[in-house]
Amino acid sequence: MSRIRVAALQYFFRPIKSFDDFASQTEALVGTARDYKVRLLVFPEYFTTQLLSLGDLQRPIAEQIKDLSSQEDRLVNFMSELAKKYKTAIVGGTLPGFDDDKKRILNKCYVYSTDGSSELQAKLHMTRFEKEEWLVSPGSRLRIFETDYGKFAVTICYDVEFPEIARTAARLGAQFLVVPSCTDDRQGYLRVRYCAQARAIENQMYVIHSPTVGSIPMVPAVSLNYGQAAIYTPSDYSFSRDGILAEGPVNQESMIIGDIDLNLIEESRRHGTVLPLRDSQTTEDLLKVVDHVKVKS
Repeated sequence: MSRIRVAALQYFFRPIKSFDDFASQTEALVGTARDYKVRLLVFPEYFTTQLLSLGDLQRPIAEQIKDLSSQEDRLVNFMSELAKKYKTAIVGGTLPGFDDDKKRILNKCYVYSTDGSSELQAKLHMTRFEKEEWLVSPGSRLRIFETDYGKFAVTICYDVEFPEIARTAARLGAQFLVVPSCTDDRQGYLRVRYCAQARAIENQMYVIHSPTVGSIPMVPAVSLNYGQAAIYTPSDYSFSRDGILAEGPVNQESMIIGDIDLNLIEESRRHGTVLPLRDSQTTEDLLKVVDHVKVKS
């Protein structure tokens, strides 16, 4: 089966009074996706920081993030059970969690299978607030996730602004890219969106973008959010007119749903109007043929 239904959340931050409130909101979204026969549901980056509202908000944010990291096992088990219960594969947004040595905190995206198992992609590039304020460290490995319908990779928010990651994934057979994001303002959101659309065009792949929306003003980590979920396509005759298969309303709670056809990706890569994935040169190739010339001014 090459045609699958996917969904991207505009996850709405609202104050909660207990873990059960968070769990109810999350499970309801997975249940809705199942009702619409979604095969793969994408949550946004750091949607789990909603849980910070349950702790001491007067402490330094790095300490709050460290405490949230200690809930990693509970969150992973919870999301695994949802994927298994609702028979829906889930790209579980991200959560802060410790590395194997318990010395560093990583920004982790777990991908949950319908049998309850999970695999991990850590964010590879840290934004300034993650590195300087939250004390979160980068991961070091790119994963290609293989399903019975195709292959995909996960580039977490800032990671999508580095084209070599998506290009590597495409060269290894990935037909779509998943981008969980968390951006506080329009400029940050547009950096992610424009780069996601560029990755779709230059690699001839679908890109599924899931952002956070809403706010919890008393929690500095999520006091502002700006986002619009979307599914982007290559820009060619076989795909959507503007390279957008589906998109949600700006800054509102929503789930956008669309059917992606991975056979169209393979066809586009072989016979498209242009073939940017096939025709691209590596950085090493380009360095061999670069000329430096002087221009009088």
